[in-house]
Amino acid sequence: MNDKPVRKSIQSWRIQVLYIALILLGFLFIGRLYQFQILEGSVYQAQADENRFTEVRIAAERGVIYDRNGQILVRNIPTFNIVITPALLPDSEAETQATYLWLSELTGVPISQEGEAAARCVPGRGITQLVQEGATNAPYETWPIACDVDESIARVINETAADHPGVSVEIEPVREYPTGELTANIIGYLGPISEQTEVYYESLGFVADRDKVGYSGIEYQYQEILAGTNGLKLVEIDVAGQELREIGEVIQPVAGNSLRLTIDTRLQAAAQTALRNRMEFINRYANERRSPIGVVIAMNPNTGEILAMVSEPTYENNRFARFIPANYYQQLVADDRGKPLINHAIQLAFPPGSTYKLVTGVGSLNEGVITPNETLFDPGKITIANRYFPNDPGKAKDFVCWNEDGHGDVDYLHALAWSCNIYFYKICGGYENEVDPGLGIDLLGQYARALGYGDLLGIDLPGEYNGLVPTRDWKRRTQGENWSTGDTYNAATGQGYVLATPLQVLNSAATIANGGRVMWPHLVQEILDGEGNVVEAIEPRVLWDLTDGVLTEGTPDINVESWVIELTQQGMHMVTLDGGTVYGYGNLDTISSAGKTGTGEFCDTVAFNKGLCEPGNWPTHAWYVAFAPYENPEIVVVAMVYNGGEGAVTSGPIVKQVLETYFTLKAIDAAGAP
Repeated sequence: MNDKPVRKSIQSWRIQVLYIALILLGFLFIGRLYQFQILEGSVYQAQADENRFTEVRIAAERGVIYDRNGQILVRNIPTFNIVITPALLPDSEAETQATYLWLSELTGVPISQEGEAAARCVPGRGITQLVQEGATNAPYETWPIACDVDESIARVINETAADHPGVSVEIEPVREYPTGELTANIIGYLGPISEQTEVYYESLGFVADRDKVGYSGIEYQYQEILAGTNGLKLVEIDVAGQELREIGEVIQPVAGNSLRLTIDTRLQAAAQTALRNRMEFINRYANERRSPIGVVIAMNPNTGEILAMVSEPTYENNRFARFIPANYYQQLVADDRGKPLINHAIQLAFPPGSTYKLVTGVGSLNEGVITPNETLFDPGKITIANRYFPNDPGKAKDFVCWNEDGHGDVDYLHALAWSCNIYFYKICGGYENEVDPGLGIDLLGQYARALGYGDLLGIDLPGEYNGLVPTRDWKRRTQGENWSTGDTYNAATGQGYVLATPLQVLNSAATIANGGRVMWPHLVQEILDGEGNVVEAIEPRVLWDLTDGVLTEGTPDINVESWVIELTQQGMHMVTLDGGTVYGYGNLDTISSAGKTGTGEFCDTVAFNKGLCEPGNWPTHAWYVAFAPYENPEIVVVAMVYNGGEGAVTSGPIVKQVLETYFTLKAIDAAGAP
């Protein structure tokens, strides 16, 4: 028997298959290598570079803001932040804790305190939690643990930096508003970039979790001009995010331009003081917050430059400079009566009351409804029969004059001087055989829009409201009712459905003051570069002219005779003379003026809930708008006090104080001029 092992031979075809497979596998490797290195090499190189290099945006300095006289309203100031770079802290836990203790004693920030993650510099968490967040996300980036510290603390940190690795001081520019709440509703404030706008602002080169943008006011409206352009540098980083070196050329940031406003801060302060004193008197006398809202606006009627704009109540925008405190913000939002964050001068509308009679008067004279010397009789009360129940006295509607005894025979000039309701009811809505048919609601609406009501005037502030000039179609759509003669009567005196912003009331009077030109109201006078040189001067702009006979496309189809404007100016002047509605309250002692009072009835939710909306005895907003000098107007001022009672008594003295201050400042400036 043969005990030798049997050696089985491998068949040759199997070896060939193996060789072929190895060759194919080699070709596969070579092909993939060719694909990765040659065909798609640029793609993978880009991915590698993306991990290796990062773009760093260099913050640009934001432009500053001045008033018309060069007083600083907004500037950038350095603030000192204590920051920690987690990766550079000592390896020893004991040394790290000693550093935390030292920082806590210096800054008052607790060593450990749990809290939700928030934006930079928002207090609420301890040093340990802040550093842990930084170590997790970007260990080589600086993380603030105390912001806006005193310079003396920052100096201590810098002097002992060698003994406390990882701890340093960053100097960060923040906005400071020297005039604070005096101009807050004009200037506005900055805030962090929101999630909704992140893509947009990042496309412009902003850094979402670092840069701030305008949230309201001029800061928002002129964001692109003030912000400038961030710089850019390319840096190489390691896997931990530590910056190793800069690559290529650094693109330096371009500072934002500055603004010079039309506002005179001195006049603004006088207007705020006059308004606040009057509102405080009303509230103190009523022993409640009867008048929570007030507005004063002053404008040059010839240029549209806003000289002062006060909205009460206001807020302190300096409290929003570093971050927006939740508790303070909620406190402002909770004030649903005062609405401090709203600029009441342009963002809310109210019944304009008798200031609207300027519209009714101009329209009726210009359309020939009434002649200047024609008189209408004011018995103190007129009654309109219900068209559907003409024989039922119970269905009739009484319309009264503020003077219960009536004014007797009234012509156009005295109708303005005395603010005679019955006169304006009749010329607008018609009355029996005296005036037939009257101006009517359709033409009244056209003249209202021609004088700047019912649409945006385009002021360079965000959130302007267009008010309401009611029409027949509007009432059918919104109220489900047809228009009535009573509605026309109410609209003729700025009541009923009519709503206007204080800016619109101001602009209507300014249009009459300057002879019929509807000016563009604006707040920015010049755009400046960093050296204070004028980059662009903002020129006055006429939106349209009521008296030039040119019907421009896109403007109201109205042409007003110049004598109508002149006669209306005269009637407004008589308002300030003996017998006029504002005489003794708003007339100036040494300078002639012209104006129109208004007492706008209203019934909002607050008044209704208090049971104040009694027919014939509704609460009223107090209005007065005036320009001076009468012969050559250079300033127009409006004051409105919510629930302020009679316009002449409440708002007349406010406007008077603002006008007197204006002319006093003018004399002072002239005396000091070289």
